[in-house]
Amino acid sequence: MKIITTHKGSDFDALASLVAATLVYPGAKPVLPGSVNANLKGFLSIHKDLFDLYSPKEIDLDTVDTLIVVDTHSWDRLDQRLSPLAQKEGLEIIVWDHHTKGNMEAKEAHVRETGATITMLVQEMEKQRKLLTPIQATLFLMGLYEDTGNLSFPSTLAEDAYAAGFLLDRKADLNILSTFLKSAYGKKQKDILFEMIQLAERSEINGFTMSLSEMEISGRVQNLAMVLQMYREIVNVDVAFGIFRDIDRDKCMVIGRSGVDEVNIGFMMRSLGGGGHPGAGSALLKGTNPDTVREMILELMKGNQYSSVMLADIMSYPVVTVNEKTPVEEVAMLLRDMGCTGMPVVDDQEHLVGVVSRRDFKKVRKSKQMQSPVKAIMSRNLITIPTDKSAIEAARLMIKHDVGRIPVMEEGKIIGIITRSDAMLYFYDLLPD
Repeated sequence: MKIITTHKGSDFDALASLVAATLVYPGAKPVLPGSVNANLKGFLSIHKDLFDLYSPKEIDLDTVDTLIVVDTHSWDRLDQRLSPLAQKEGLEIIVWDHHTKGNMEAKEAHVRETGATITMLVQEMEKQRKLLTPIQATLFLMGLYEDTGNLSFPSTLAEDAYAAGFLLDRKADLNILSTFLKSAYGKKQKDILFEMIQLAERSEINGFTMSLSEMEISGRVQNLAMVLQMYREIVNVDVAFGIFRDIDRDKCMVIGRSGVDEVNIGFMMRSLGGGGHPGAGSALLKGTNPDTVREMILELMKGNQYSSVMLADIMSYPVVTVNEKTPVEEVAMLLRDMGCTGMPVVDDQEHLVGVVSRRDFKKVRKSKQMQSPVKAIMSRNLITIPTDKSAIEAARLMIKHDVGRIPVMEEGKIIGIITRSDAMLYFYDLLPD
C-alpha cells in the first residue's frame, strides 16, 4: 500500500500538497496528521469529506511499502503513530519539500527552495496534464498564498507566481481564500501581546524609537510575527524586537519589525544567523542567553543601519567619464565595450556637465548625428549626491528623478558613481559576506 502524509500542525500548504500528491500518485492514500493549525481546522470542518482523507490510526503500517511525504522530510515532524515506519526495511520513500533540511533517506527526492511545496506539485500536475476541479485549484492556491504571503514574501519565486496564475486559470475561487486565510490569533497570542504591552519599554537609538521585549513561552506558539507587528503598532515605535525564549526547548526566537527604511531588519537578522527583508526578519538561536541576544541587537542597532554606511562603501570607482566633445558614435562604442548603460560627461576642466545614458541615444534621428559631440544628446539635469549620504537616500533620488546612476561628489569633484544595481544590491541585502 502507498500512503501520502505530511507534517504535524498541518497548514494549507501541507494539505494542498497532500491532496495534489494523490493526483500525481493515483491510488495512494492521503493520511492527515491528527494536529492541524487553526485556519485549516475551520476549512476542514466544511470541506473534509471532499478529499477522502485518512487518519494515521486507520492505516495498517505492516501493509505500507511506499511512503510519500510532502512539505517536510524529517521523521520527527510526522505524526507519532507513523514513527514505526522509520525502522521498516525495504520501505520506499518519496519526498516533495521546499525545506532543504531533513533526515529522510529518500529513493526519490524533489527538494528545492520554492515559496511553497505545492508549487512543485502544480508543475508536476501541469506536466502530467492532470485535470483539476475548482475546489482542488482553490485549495492548492490557498496553500501557495499562505506560504508566500499572497506572493509577497522574499522567498517567493517567479515559478510560484506562475503556479498561482495556472490555478486561477483552473477556476480557483479567491472568495474562499479570503474567508479561510486569516491569521490565527487566539488566547495564547492575546495573552502574550497583553503582557508585552504591560512591560513595554521605549528607547531611542540614532534618532529611531525602539522597543525590545523579552518573553518566556512554553512550546510552539504560532504567529508570533503577527503579535510583534501588532505590538510595534500599538507601542508606536519605529522598530520593535521580540526575544521569545522557549523554556521547554532552550531556544530563542528573535523577531524584528521595522517601519522605517533606514533600519534593515533582514540585515540585522542575518548577522544573528537568520534572515528576512528590510522590514521584517527573524532568527532562531539555540542555547543562547536572552541577555546576550539583547546586547547583540542593541549593538546592531547602533552600528549596522543603512544610515551608518557611507556611499563610499558601496559606490563604484574609479569613475569612467567622457569629455563633452567626444562624438556620439565613440561614446556608444565605449558604453558597449564597457557593458554599462551610462556615464558622466565632463568638460576640459573635468567639471561635471551632464550624464549620458542609453535612453539619450533615442534622440539620434539621422546617421550624421552620430558624429555630433555627446553634449548634444546628454542630459543636463544633473542629480548628484554627497559622499556622506546613505544608500537609501540615493535610492530615493533615483526613484524621484527616474535616473539609473548618480555621481557621488566630494568638494565639487566626482569621486564615484552609484547605480541602481549598487543601491538595490545593498538595500535588499544581497551583498556577499
